[in-house]
Amino acid sequence: MRQNDSHIRWLWRDYLSRHKGKIALAFIFMVIEGSMLAVLSRLIQPMFDQVFLEGSQTALIWVGATIMTVFFIRAVSSAAQKITMTNVIQRSARDMRSDLLRHLLYLDSSYHQTHPPGQLIERVQSDVQVINRSWAALLVGVGRDLIAVVALFSVALSIDWAWTLIALIGIPFMIAPSLLAQRYVRKRAARARLLAGRMATRLDEAFHGVNPIKLNALEDYQGDQFDALSDQRVKAEVRAVTGQAMVPALIDIMTGIGFLGVMIYGGGEIISGEKTVGEFMAFFTAMSLTFEPLRRLGQMSGTWQMAAASMDRVREIFNVAPTLVSPSDPIALPDGQPNLVLSDVELQYDELPVLRGLSFEAEAGKTTALVGASGAGKSTIFNVLTRLIDPHSGSVTVNGADITSLDIGALRGLYSVVTQDAALFDDTIRENILLGREDVPSETLARVMDAAHITDFVEKLPNDLDSEAGPRGSNLSGGQRQRVAIARALLRETPILLLDEATSALDTKSEAIVQEALETLSKGRTTLVIAHRLSTVRNADKIVVMDRGKVVDEGTHEALLERGGIYADLYRMQFSEDAHA
Repeated sequence: MRQNDSHIRWLWRDYLSRHKGKIALAFIFMVIEGSMLAVLSRLIQPMFDQVFLEGSQTALIWVGATIMTVFFIRAVSSAAQKITMTNVIQRSARDMRSDLLRHLLYLDSSYHQTHPPGQLIERVQSDVQVINRSWAALLVGVGRDLIAVVALFSVALSIDWAWTLIALIGIPFMIAPSLLAQRYVRKRAARARLLAGRMATRLDEAFHGVNPIKLNALEDYQGDQFDALSDQRVKAEVRAVTGQAMVPALIDIMTGIGFLGVMIYGGGEIISGEKTVGEFMAFFTAMSLTFEPLRRLGQMSGTWQMAAASMDRVREIFNVAPTLVSPSDPIALPDGQPNLVLSDVELQYDELPVLRGLSFEAEAGKTTALVGASGAGKSTIFNVLTRLIDPHSGSVTVNGADITSLDIGALRGLYSVVTQDAALFDDTIRENILLGREDVPSETLARVMDAAHITDFVEKLPNDLDSEAGPRGSNLSGGQRQRVAIARALLRETPILLLDEATSALDTKSEAIVQEALETLSKGRTTLVIAHRLSTVRNADKIVVMDRGKVVDEGTHEALLERGGIYADLYRMQFSEDAHA
């Protein structure tokens, strides 16, 4: 992405040049369609002078046949260019949306933390739509309307150059107002696109949080917030269209003045016999037919300014580069069961320290549990291990290799992650497990389902594995969603397993089932577990106790209880709460 490229050059280079053959064909059809208006206007003179006034039967036949042919050619060329252009518009929009989405998905997690999903959805959907409609309108304007205007003016000039100059006398007075209108439209269009993004964000938050909204009686509050944004957008859109409409309105006024001048000057020549009625009617028809394409061309500048505002927003995203990327010459993944070591890791969010000289080892093939109060930095460790974020200092190694020296895709391929909020998609349960893989034998899938205890509940669903999970897995219970996430992890067969509060939101029965599945999943893997319920990590090979971003103790469950300290206090507190529950 070259930031200083003009909008047109960027569009052509990145998206339209691949369709240049179809665009050229559509352009030819547009030229044919536009030029037919000039032919039609030129036929008005013989129609009046030879047919109506002289009564020539021969002229009647050839003029009528020619007019019919003009309309036939115009109809075919118009349909052909629209079909061809629609094909190009839709394909280029598809390519742009795809590129934009892929680029967004590869950007750092920190970018998505500061840019709401609704804003990004609006850019991928609506901004791309505005861009593609506008460049198509520009091409049609050049290929059809501009050709029509030039051809019609040529006809008018061929009849009487003086009449033509009088008709165009007001055009120079439009230049300054047109430039001002373009600036105004671009500014207001950018404001309208921004508000559209905020509205999309509000909708995203409302629909994803519909139950909390109901429970807190916030329906009217959310509606009022949306109404306020809607009112602002209405004002911005109206102002943008107002500016956009100024140029065609000026054209109307100037055209009216020009016609008045032609009527006064040309009418006298007709009365004196210097010009025929047919010549005047041909001229009048040519200028009248010029009216609509000229208005569309005038409106096109405003349309392009609206597109430019959307292109600024889209290119702003393309110009953001991910910082968490693979090295230019990555080393090979070390052999053997992964052994993870964090040494003196320091990390802060803005001015807030999160990890403070943190060091510990997760031994190969063993289970290491991370415990501590909320805000101790446990989940941040998972983000560091998977390079969703890089520490400011210190090192993280896998079998002695620094993770920043590895290909980032290969690094993340070492991990399977199961969190307390299993991310399911609005698709079938089967697809939520396979995630696009087509090379999984049915017996392997059945084994994974049994190990994850999915078979227990899918057999009771209407369509078995092909039952819909619903938006974010809403058709399944919390325990069922977790088991689907575990099946994914089993299918990945990665050597490292990261479990982040995987059973914290489950009831006792569901927790027991999921815990059994997790134990199956962790066998033979290097496993790190974040746990709120300490009873679930009693059997861990090592428990790392964290406080305020530091490791303050580590050891087995029994050794930590015997030593006392934070872990023993947390355990006694939970044991006491469970006893009184």
